[in-house]
Amino acid sequence: MREALTIREVAKIAGVSIATVSRAVNESGPVSSETRAAINRAIKQSGFRPNNIGRQLKTARTETIGVLVPSLKNPIFADAVNGLEQAAGRQGYTVLLVASGYRAEKELSAIETCLRSRVEGMVLTVADENNSRALEVLNSAGIPYVLMFNPAKRRDVSSISIDNRGAAYDLVSSLIELGHERIAMIAGRRSESDRSAERQAGYESALRDHGLSHAHATVVEVGFENPDLASRIADLEQRPGAPTAYFCSTDMLAMAVIRALTTLGRRVPDDVSVVGFDGIAIGAYLAPSLCTVVQPAETMGLWAASHLLARISNDEAITHQILPHRIRPGESRGPAPRASAPGKDNG
Repeated sequence: MREALTIREVAKIAGVSIATVSRAVNESGPVSSETRAAINRAIKQSGFRPNNIGRQLKTARTETIGVLVPSLKNPIFADAVNGLEQAAGRQGYTVLLVASGYRAEKELSAIETCLRSRVEGMVLTVADENNSRALEVLNSAGIPYVLMFNPAKRRDVSSISIDNRGAAYDLVSSLIELGHERIAMIAGRRSESDRSAERQAGYESALRDHGLSHAHATVVEVGFENPDLASRIADLEQRPGAPTAYFCSTDMLAMAVIRALTTLGRRVPDDVSVVGFDGIAIGAYLAPSLCTVVQPAETMGLWAASHLLARISNDEAITHQILPHRIRPGESRGPAPRASAPGKDNG
């Protein structure tokens, strides 16, 4: 038997938007008779089976929004949740918080948990916004949602983020301007984070635009939750022409890199510089303090919750926000050493 199509495919067949299909299925707004007929034909052809939770929420308010983040271990998401809870609390809403552990398959079970709890909407960060089964489930259920931190590639979804690629470009360029040419990137797996993919693209663009060849690029991908960095950093440090700087796709990875380098007897930033990405508060209190890109995570959370609640109550239009980033100077970033450490290749 043919597998039933998704609400996105029904919308494509009918020649209308996903929001229009959702309004027709959930009887949540005006839809012309011609459009409704086209949608009904598409549904009949496809075998689409709408989830009835969307209808239930129209008549039974729970005053709860779901929040899905990749991890509860990274303080950047805690900062965002703090903003979310503030905005939700002002309007009498509570937050149901779930985490995916950076695993796309766990996103689905987390979404189902929220739907069973009859949340009225969701704010979420997914592994890949352009290829997310979790978002398809929400579309089928007719649940409004807002993406947070994802790169805002899709135009049919409300989202808030920063320019991840541009931020990475700016930070790597600052290292090059300090004389660094051998800059390695320690990146969270791209399969687990579309933000990591954008940051890698920014890293590569900075090298290219500053005249550094592809041979200068070294990217090491690791898991976000339990990265095994000691052996990976030791391997890089033992090579001829070892990196003089490390660009890390998160602050948590940057702190792990500093730890691994210290164990090897390397001094930060005298022997090697390390920079991160996120701007978590604890980075400013390290010794050396961490140079990093700062994301306004709490502001993201405030806006995401406020916009979601406006969509729930007023059917507010889909909106996209790209917030400015800044680089927080730190002691972990310094000039490239004039000479490589003993036994290192200067080339």
